[in-house]
Parts: sequence; structure tokens; C-alpha cells
Amino acid sequence: MSDKKWMPRWFYQLASPRWCYQITGKLMPGFMLAAVLLILGGVIWGLVFAPSDYQQGNSFRIIYLHVPSAFLAQSIYITMAIAGAIGLIWKMKVADMVAKSCAPIGASMAILALVTGAIWGKPTWGAWWVWDARLTSMLILLFLYFGVMALNSAIENESTAAQATAVLAIVGLVNIPIIKYSVDWWNTLHQPATFTLTEKPAMPVEMWLPLLIMVLGFYCFFAVALMLRLRNEIIQRERRAGWVRELLTDK
Repeated sequence: MSDKKWMPRWFYQLASPRWCYQITGKLMPGFMLAAVLLILGGVIWGLVFAPSDYQQGNSFRIIYLHVPSAFLAQSIYITMAIAGAIGLIWKMKVADMVAKSCAPIGASMAILALVTGAIWGKPTWGAWWVWDARLTSMLILLFLYFGVMALNSAIENESTAAQATAVLAIVGLVNIPIIKYSVDWWNTLHQPATFTLTEKPAMPVEMWLPLLIMVLGFYCFFAVALMLRLRNEIIQRERRAGWVRELLTDK
């Protein structure tokens, strides 16, 4: 049985840069509105109306930036690796563009997670940085993002660069479960996971609900940022195509 008999139609439509450019243009406004409303609502609720923590006081409120950025840094890496694998297996140019577009966004989220974690750690642990298993594995994640971006910049041939970065991204996936389970596998200063799918949150609902809203808002923000970078990448790579020339002429 050939791939085309069991793969959904949209999967092959995504292989078309023109179709991908058009569909992202239609999706962006909705995700942009959702990102603004969710992040604004989560920030106001979390910083103004959520009660202070009985142990950490108001310093815990940085959780509303730290946790969403940490979640997103890991999710973006997984997205990048999957896109890279699709590019390797099915030779889809758009998948390679998605993987390349993910790296700077993921690196930004990893930096935000590390910086907010350091700010939170100072009043909590008495130090800006400790070589804790969770912190160290998050730092490795940032270096993996830097490695992907460096490879993309160092290799001139786009196809070769996509293959090399895809292999690096796939190999680096081993770090994701280390980040997630580091607090369970080793004795660490970092607190256990704030959210789990199988257990009730330890925080009261008025504290974790704005956090959930912030997480959703960050994912919507990622969707917007990815689509913007992807559309720019499509225009750059397909600049000689007739439809791109027509598009630029109309503008």
C-alpha cells in the first residue's frame, strides 16, 4: 500500500508552500486574538487577583511566566524534531521550513524559562543558579536550540542544512524526558511538576486556573510566531515562483 492511500489529504496539502502560505494567513488573526486575550487575562488574574502563596508570598507569581515558557520550550523542540523527521522521510520542503522557524522561538522560550527560574530561585533557594538536574537539562535544551540555529547558518545548501539539523533535533529528543522526570529520578531543589494529566493540581483553583490560561495563551502566541516566521521563510525560498512574484507585485 502506498503512502498516498493512508495519508490524509491535508498532509500533502501542507507540502505545498503556496497552500501553506494561504492557510496560515487565514489562521493567524484568530490565534493572534486568542493569544492577546488569554495572556492579558492570565496576567491580570495571576498578578492581581490570585492569592499569594502561604510560603513564598508574592514571589511565586513569576510562575505565570516561568511555567508556560518552560512548557513551550519543550513542546517547540518536539515540534521541531517531528517536522525535521517529516522532512527527512517525505522530503517536504515546508516541514524543513517549519523546523527552521521553530528554533529561534524555542530558544527564546528556553531563555525566558531559565531567566525567570533564576529570578524565582534567588528568594526561594538563596541562589540565582544551582546545578540542579532540572536546570541543567533546561540549559542543555537551550544549547541544542543554539546548535540547530548554528548548523542552519553554517551550511549554505538548504537541503543539507535541513537534514543535518533534523538529525541533531531528533537525537536531542532524549533530553526532553530527562527534563520532565529529572525531579522524580534525582534529588533536586526544583519543585515537582505543577500540572499533570493524572493528578489533581496541588494549588487551589484560583491559583492554577490563571496559570492554565497563561499556558494556553503562550501556545497561541507560539502558533502566531511560527506562522509569521514560516510565511517569511516561504517567501524567501519561493521568491522565484510565479505566485510569489504576483503576490509581491500586488503589494
